[in-house]
Amino acid sequence: MMTKPLSFPVLLESFFTERLGRQKRASPHTIASYRDSFCLLLRFTQHHLHKAPPDLTLDDLNVPTISAFLDYLEQERDTSARSRNVRLSAIHSFFHYAALHAPSHSGLIQRVLALPSKRYERTPIAFLTRTESDALLAAPNQQTWAGRRDRALLLVALQTGFRVSELTGLCWQDLTFGPGASCTVPR
Repeated sequence: MMTKPLSFPVLLESFFTERLGRQKRASPHTIASYRDSFCLLLRFTQHHLHKAPPDLTLDDLNVPTISAFLDYLEQERDTSARSRNVRLSAIHSFFHYAALHAPSHSGLIQRVLALPSKRYERTPIAFLTRTESDALLAAPNQQTWAGRRDRALLLVALQTGFRVSELTGLCWQDLTFGPGASCTVPR
């Protein structure tokens, strides 16, 4: 018995709930980024193809449409190559998932997956000088509890290189005091 291929809306929903949510246990930030990418894509296709999102099919999301979307991001929305690549990564991830659930579209899927990321110039990471670090640590008022807290957070950030999300996710269990003191990156 042949099963009917999933419609694009059902496939997209299951990509978010099953693939990202249950199987990959993607972070809320990843899910939000992918959601934003597809919101932009769906708005673009609605305008470009004159089709409401529930009426879209997988065939509508072909290489010319995806390429036009990526060009639109760069030219009309002034999106950087790096941000464009993030949007393309979300689309690629969806099409990898679609390959498992819509094998009848494997040619289309392979062509979309072949769309390359755009090269961009990586800017070197700038580090704070000793003077800048000292000025940053001197900024909080150490006479107040909040100032002492802020200085401690800044010191941990400077010493570890943690991202803001990692820093704000720290719990006391992530800290080791005494000789060989350390911080574990929160998960």
